[in-house]
Amino acid sequence: MYFETIKTPGLSQLSYIIGAAGQAAVIDPRRDCEIYVEKARAEGLEITHIFETHRNEDLISGSPILSEMTGARVYHGPNPAGEVVFAETAREGDCFELGQLKIEVLETPGHTDDHLAFVIHDIEYSEGPVGVFTGDALFVGDVGRTDFYPERKEEVAGLLYDSLQKICRLGDQAIIYPAHGAGSVCGSGMADREFSTVGHERRNNSRLRISDRDEFIQAKIAEHHYQPPYFRLMERLNLEGADAAPRIMRPRRMGLEEITRSGADHLIDVREPLGYAGGHLPGAMCLPVGMIPAFAGWFIGEGETIALVASEEDQLAKAMAHLVRIGFDNIVGGYVGVVPAAAQGAAMRSVPMIGTDEVARRLDQDTNGWTLLDVRDLEERQQASIDGSEHIYVGELNTRWKELKQDHHYTLMCASGMRASVAAGWLASKGFEHLDIYLGSMGAWKNASG
Repeated sequence: MYFETIKTPGLSQLSYIIGAAGQAAVIDPRRDCEIYVEKARAEGLEITHIFETHRNEDLISGSPILSEMTGARVYHGPNPAGEVVFAETAREGDCFELGQLKIEVLETPGHTDDHLAFVIHDIEYSEGPVGVFTGDALFVGDVGRTDFYPERKEEVAGLLYDSLQKICRLGDQAIIYPAHGAGSVCGSGMADREFSTVGHERRNNSRLRISDRDEFIQAKIAEHHYQPPYFRLMERLNLEGADAAPRIMRPRRMGLEEITRSGADHLIDVREPLGYAGGHLPGAMCLPVGMIPAFAGWFIGEGETIALVASEEDQLAKAMAHLVRIGFDNIVGGYVGVVPAAAQGAAMRSVPMIGTDEVARRLDQDTNGWTLLDVRDLEERQQASIDGSEHIYVGELNTRWKELKQDHHYTLMCASGMRASVAAGWLASKGFEHLDIYLGSMGAWKNASG
């Protein structure tokens, strides 16, 4: 038997190849999917089956592309809120054989109506299944979010409870293989590891330890999750089937004059926040390369053009890969060389960083015309906040920046300063000039307070 996990950094997405007897199946492939063919063929396997646990909200499915490349059939669950034009419907009890492996379908709605889990059986060992691909129903340390159907929130939370009980009945020995790991927007309490068993989760996962169905439902509907606008784009593309990723996943190199005159809808600086704050091109927003998967979909619209600014060529390539996986292909080019450009006298902008003492001084003096703006998520703010601060979640600044006064002075804060830098960069790109960033943010505030 052959088994391999394919990790997609940034999105924290996990896809899988499993095979035996010359055949292989891929579970939840990403858009740039040549990697699955390469790995399968290196093991002497041909991909014959593609299984989707659900219609993903946070990335483009590679299933139709991989199917065209290999001739493999794609299987998706019932009730997908539209026709998945590239897939056949798999239902409870369907079984697929790959040599000594048998893959059995479980219908596991709740996270989405079309959700499936795929149970792995080794026919040479009859004492329970070996493992289960749990999709976004069950994670390591958490369970799936249930906020995609707000008009049916109690119903879908109850469906997830029932689905989790079904997975638990597979037995404590079953290894779980989720579709996402820690850092994904599909959950909030995932453990920072990618392996577990049903038994371990049943004993340690706080949501699975809730035995009462009504209590579970109330716990789930009390959660607060954000839905970036690009989720709607992913939903549509994962019904219609997206085009293949660009063959060259590296943007065209541009010079300084060319990129400043590119007319791109978004000039995105993907360097680290301190680099951006110290000096950036006028009009550029701050979106560090590792934060693109979580936040690009808040600020970039479908079809909008993008120009990238980085500190090195590989950073440009990583940024483009992240963007392509969530459907933002219109990258006109990339530029490397902010520091040399500054040395040559090119116009630059900067955003000051301030520390705890200065924040405390301003709060004590009740400075007119100044606001400490907390851009963390709502749950973080409910756990701890700084008296006198105001709150707008960083993603919601995509539209709510219009509520702010451009002649006002804002200090942006989050948990460490990373999201605050994204927020400050977005406001700077919209013409705000009186900005600074609380370096260390809530972490620094707590440490100073003892």
